[in-house]
Amino acid sequence: MRTAYLLFIAIAIGLLFATGSCNLKKKRQLAKGADIHLHGAINQHSKLPFDSNLLIAFYKTYPLLSKYEPEVLGVYRQHRFNHIWYDNHGVVEFGQTLFGKIKDLDVEGVSSKFPYQQKVDGVFENEKENALSKTETELMLTNLYLFYAENVYEGLDDSTTMALGWLLPRKEVSYSALLDSIKSDPVLLNRADSVLFNQYYKLRDVLQEYREIEKRGGWKPIDLNPKLKAYKPGDTAEAILQIKERLFVTGEMKQNNKTNKYDSELEEAVMEYQRHNGNIPEKLISRKHIREMNIPVSERIKKIIVNMERCRWISPEFAKVKEYIVVNIPSFRLNLIRDGKNDLESPVVVGKNTTKTVIFSGMLSYIVFSPYWNLPQSIINKEVKPGMKKNKNYLEIHNMEWNNGQVRQKPGKNNSLGLIKFIFPNSNDIYMHDTPAKSLFGRESRAFSHGCIRVGKPRELAIEILRDDPNWTPGKIDAAMHAGIESSYSLKNKIPVYIAYLTTWVDHQGKINFYEDIYERDDRLAELLINE
Repeated sequence: MRTAYLLFIAIAIGLLFATGSCNLKKKRQLAKGADIHLHGAINQHSKLPFDSNLLIAFYKTYPLLSKYEPEVLGVYRQHRFNHIWYDNHGVVEFGQTLFGKIKDLDVEGVSSKFPYQQKVDGVFENEKENALSKTETELMLTNLYLFYAENVYEGLDDSTTMALGWLLPRKEVSYSALLDSIKSDPVLLNRADSVLFNQYYKLRDVLQEYREIEKRGGWKPIDLNPKLKAYKPGDTAEAILQIKERLFVTGEMKQNNKTNKYDSELEEAVMEYQRHNGNIPEKLISRKHIREMNIPVSERIKKIIVNMERCRWISPEFAKVKEYIVVNIPSFRLNLIRDGKNDLESPVVVGKNTTKTVIFSGMLSYIVFSPYWNLPQSIINKEVKPGMKKNKNYLEIHNMEWNNGQVRQKPGKNNSLGLIKFIFPNSNDIYMHDTPAKSLFGRESRAFSHGCIRVGKPRELAIEILRDDPNWTPGKIDAAMHAGIESSYSLKNKIPVYIAYLTTWVDHQGKINFYEDIYERDDRLAELLINE
């Protein structure tokens, strides 16, 4: 009953922000000093019943809301068909707050429109006629709530997100348990991060900043000299003036001295820009950097909105776990988080476009030292067998052997899995591992694997994971990694592993980071979100 759940969360959250910008009609008489909380409103509603048959008539009159009928029926059965939105003084104050939020849906990156908005306007705007009866107003507001909750708190449904390749679990809750919690302690729900993953709210703030930039005209394109390889410190060019203006608009450059020289101020701003746009920081301004800077603000806004939607799919409990590992595919980064702090960050290599890394979660259960690599049948067919036809010593050269009809690579420093792998059992057969191909971690774009995740700091990750386990010192970890004999160790405490796909991210400094959409998923999602 996710929609009903979201309805009552929305009520609790809304009370915290009850500062609606629109005025109720003058006929609405507010109780002086009324401080309406959800549990108090529930008690008052019991005095204002309505005929349940009116609900059936309502949906005949307003068929575009019929998809909400089952949830609305469940809500009013819980309240024994008493009014929720009315007390003895008229429409409760939070109705005004909801109306204000619906009017400002674009703040939430939502373009959907409530199908009977004009009817709702008549309830709250003095200059418009209210054509709804009391009970019609009641039911219309409940449907309005469900519409708001569906678009802002829930987002696209599970089947759609799964079709988009998003297999991270979405939170399931008990409606009755939630209602009991609200009755006993409404304050429990008056925290924003109890509704949505906290990154959502950070992106929402940045969305407003970028819309303000858009209102001021955005940024002008930088001239791209076809003969240019890169600008370096000390160079002068007309385009450098444009680069300074571009970085001043988005805040990397604090002051624009409006000179055409690549000076120290610009150098600092360029490095800052590169750090937050998936680039390896360097002093050169390449053609690639200029092309990225020329992406219009409208496209950046769309990217933020797309990732706000992805954040709607993530349980807010995600960031509350004491210890977890998260891999964000577009940023090519792994982070080990403990008690809300980043204990380890490592570059990673993820799946290439033809063998994409799956977006899902698992529980890190054990570590394998000096692992064998059991080759997938697809690699045996495409690489090993053709190689054996060309060279009868192919297996020996690659330190491989037959094992029960399959091919495996023996442990050692040249093993494709390196010296260690981290297993979180899953049907996708994806895991994290070391690699002998260390040079790949020096590249900006690191989508080269067959789907598994290659870790740039595997030893450090193992040390951090096992740091509180007396069985494992760094010396013992090193010895096991170089033993040449496979061994495994089951963790005393399993660790959640989340593999996500977010092409924007607001860091702990409040800076927006943009990453390449390596699997080309942003535009497809944007098409589903942006209505005509």
